[in-house]
Amino acid sequence: MFIGDTMVKIAVLVKQVPDTNSKIQISNDRVDLSSVKMVMSPFDEFAVENALLHKEAVGGTVTAITVGGNSADKVLKDAKAIGVDEIVRLDCTEYMDSNAFQTVISGVISQDGYEVVYCGKSSADTGSGSTGPGVAEKLGWASVSNVTDIQFTDGMTVTVPAEGGNAIINVSAPLVVSCDKGSIKVRKPNVKGIMMAKRAQVDVKSVNPNPSNVTVVSQTMPAEKPAGKKFEGGQSAETVVQLLREEANII
Repeated sequence: MFIGDTMVKIAVLVKQVPDTNSKIQISNDRVDLSSVKMVMSPFDEFAVENALLHKEAVGGTVTAITVGGNSADKVLKDAKAIGVDEIVRLDCTEYMDSNAFQTVISGVISQDGYEVVYCGKSSADTGSGSTGPGVAEKLGWASVSNVTDIQFTDGMTVTVPAEGGNAIINVSAPLVVSCDKGSIKVRKPNVKGIMMAKRAQVDVKSVNPNPSNVTVVSQTMPAEKPAGKKFEGGQSAETVVQLLREEANII
């Protein structure tokens, strides 16, 4: 339970992804990210903010965790700049399918004694949305997804979209919370935070992921959209209506 003076050990999962404004290129049947700007996945920003709010409400520590090579340290430093206590990188550059990835994450969460895990509802690159529920299943923990608001008074109460409105759910640790964009505003780093992040040491842990059962054969860009059609004058109205109905399926 989350009560007044309870100190909790919180983990927040962050992922480095291509900036959504970047132009993606394919080279030798693989996505070429060598010249792409990398950033923290947007939904993970909400996860970091909620983790910090949780700490501020009940006390405890927040550790940001990512998986990747040296370049992934940047997203950890970004999280450190806005207030997380510790930053951990699970050192691995090889491809992992969802099962292998969730196994690695859940192993570290269990080994290091975290009680609550926050993550984004999905990542901006793959968008599978499987990390939160998958990690929770492997840990045997409760899981709540698409969370848009959290209250820490008299326990922990979350808001999630439901048919016809919202569902208000009271939850207890241990659990995994997958965060969606809600009403909260993600804080920005100040000068002190940025300077502390630059000096911060990343705790690098070695991991041995299970062999992946999924093999990426090739990657291709989506087909280019056909050129648009332009119509002028009232005499085109009938044609436009017909195209909207038969081709666009809008009306």
